[in-house]
Amino acid sequence: MNDNTKNMLLAAAVSLIFIGLWDYFYAFPEMDKQRRAQTEQARLAQVPKLGAPEQRVTAAPAKAATKTRAEALALSPRIAIDTRSISGSIALKGARIDDVSLKTYHETVDPSSPIITLLSPEDAPGAYYAELGYLTAETENAPVLPTTETLWTADSEVLTAAKPVTLTWDNGQGLVFKRVIAVDDEYLFTVNDSVENKTGKAIALYNYARVNRVGHPPSAGYAALHEGFVGVVGDAGQEVTYDKIEKEDNAAKTFKGVGGWVGLTDKYWAAVVAPNQNAPMEARYAAMGGAVKTYQADTVSDPATVEPGKSGQATTYVFAGAKVVDVLDAYKDNPGLKRFDLLIDWGWFYFITRPMFRLIDFLYKVLGNFGLAILAVTVIVKLAFLPLANKSYQSIAKMKAIQPKIKELKEKYGDDKHKFNMEQMELYKREKINPASGCLPVIVQIPVFFSLYKVLVVTIEMRHAPFFGWIKDLSAPDPTNVFNLFGLLPIDPTHIAIFGPYLALGVWPLLMGVSMWLQMKMNPEPADEIQKTMFAWMPVIFTFTMGGFASGLLIYWTWNNLLSIVQQGVIMKRAGVKFEFWDNLRKTFQRA
Repeated sequence: MNDNTKNMLLAAAVSLIFIGLWDYFYAFPEMDKQRRAQTEQARLAQVPKLGAPEQRVTAAPAKAATKTRAEALALSPRIAIDTRSISGSIALKGARIDDVSLKTYHETVDPSSPIITLLSPEDAPGAYYAELGYLTAETENAPVLPTTETLWTADSEVLTAAKPVTLTWDNGQGLVFKRVIAVDDEYLFTVNDSVENKTGKAIALYNYARVNRVGHPPSAGYAALHEGFVGVVGDAGQEVTYDKIEKEDNAAKTFKGVGGWVGLTDKYWAAVVAPNQNAPMEARYAAMGGAVKTYQADTVSDPATVEPGKSGQATTYVFAGAKVVDVLDAYKDNPGLKRFDLLIDWGWFYFITRPMFRLIDFLYKVLGNFGLAILAVTVIVKLAFLPLANKSYQSIAKMKAIQPKIKELKEKYGDDKHKFNMEQMELYKREKINPASGCLPVIVQIPVFFSLYKVLVVTIEMRHAPFFGWIKDLSAPDPTNVFNLFGLLPIDPTHIAIFGPYLALGVWPLLMGVSMWLQMKMNPEPADEIQKTMFAWMPVIFTFTMGGFASGLLIYWTWNNLLSIVQQGVIMKRAGVKFEFWDNLRKTFQRA
C-alpha cells in the first residue's frame, strides 16, 4: 500500500474510534452524573394542572414524593388492567392511566427478576402517567369540568383486551361525561370521550392529552440514542432531549399540525398520547418545577362546540409499552398513527438500519439465535460486496508485486519526495493500479458497522438476546473482564472513575483485538515510522475503546476480520503474490 492508501485506511479507522470516544467521553460521564443525582435527590410527584390552552406553561409549586408506590396506588379506587402484555390499573380519581407494568420484560436476564414497571401514579417516586381531559377558554359562567380530583364511576372492575370499561361523571349542571377505555393485547389504549350537553346553551371545549414524568430518568448512556421528548406533529418528526427543553424560552417548545402524537421515550420503552389523526392539534414539550423537573408532552385540540341536547365525541390513543418494531408498524397502519415507527430512533441512516434489522430478524427466525443471525449477516454482507472486495484485494496484491520497483524509485530519487511521488503515480498508471481501492473494504464496512451498532442499541428485540456460553445479552457488553481475572476477584473495574469504561476488557474484546492485529499482519509494514507506530497501536486502541460496546457488535467485528483474512489470503495466493502473514508474525515475535 502506498502512503495515500494508508492515510485513507487510517482516516476510516479514526472515524470508527470516534464513535467510541464520543460515547465514553460524553455519554458515560453524563450517565454517571445523572445516576448519582437520582440517588441524592427525592423525586417530585405534584404535577401542575392544565389551564386554558394559552396558560399551560405556568407551573404550580412542586412537592417531594413522600409515599411509596403502593401507598400512592391506594389513594384512589382503581380498575385493574389484565392483558397478555401488561398488568396494572387505572385510577378512578382523575381517570389517569398511571399504573402499567410489562409482563413479558424483566429487569435483568434472570427470568425470576421483577418485571418492568413503566408507569407510576402521582405521589409515587418516579411518577410517570398519561392523562386526558377537557379545557375551556370561557372566563365567566365556565362549565364545571372533570379535574385530576374528579372521582369517576365505572361499570366494571377489570379492563381486558376483550372487555372495555366505561367511566361516567355528571357535573350536576347539565353536562354528563363518559369515557370508554379499550386496550389491545399489546400496548395501545383507545379512549373514546363523549360529553352530553343537557344545558340550555352551547358549550365550547378543548380536548387535551398529556404524558407527565417527574424527575430526569437515568440515561442509557449512548450518544447515538435519543431519549426524552419524541413525537410527530403533522408530517414532521420532533425530538428534543430533557436537557435541551430546559434551555428553550419558558422551558417549552410548541408545534402545530394536523394529526400526530407526542410523548416521552426511553431506550426500550415509551409513553405516548395521540389525538384524532385527521384534526388540527397544538403540541407542546415543557419542563416545569425546581431542581427536579416535571417533564410534560401534551396536545390540545381546536375547540369543539357542543350544542344543547347534543353530544360531542373525541378519540385519543395512549401507547404505554415496549417499542417492538412489528407492533409499532402495525399501529402505523391501524389505527393509522402517523409515522409511528419513528418512535424507535433509527437515526439518519434509517434506510440502512431498518433493512439491517429486518435481515437480522429474518435470520433469527430461521436460525433461532440472534448471535448466529449476526454471523450469517456478516457472511451475506461479505458475499454482497465480494466483487468490490476482490477487486480491492487484487489491487493490494498488485501493489505488493511492484514493491521492488517502488523501492528502486526511492533509491533513485532519494529525498526528492515530489519527484518520487510523480514517478510512483506514473508507475501505478502503467500497471493499472488504483492505490485508493485498497481501503474500500474498510470504507464499505463503516455503514454496515454503524447500522448494526444502531440495531443493537435501539431495538428491544436484541435486549437480553443470548448467544452461547457466557454471553446472555447481545445488546450488553461482554460480562467477563481480564482485570478481575474473569470473575475470580470480587471487583468491578468498570466502576472506576473516568477510566472505568475503558476497563471493560472481556473475552470478546480481546478476540476482536487479536483478529484485527492478525488482519493487519496480512500487509507489509509501512515504511514511514509514524504510520508504522499508529498501525501497530491501532488494534490496542480499538480493543480498549470498544470493550464496553455491545457484545453482538464485537462478535460481528471479530467474525468479519477472520473472514477478511481468509478472503485476502485466497486472493493473494491466486495472484501469485507472496503471503506476508507468516513473515510478519515471525518478525514481530523476533523483535519481542
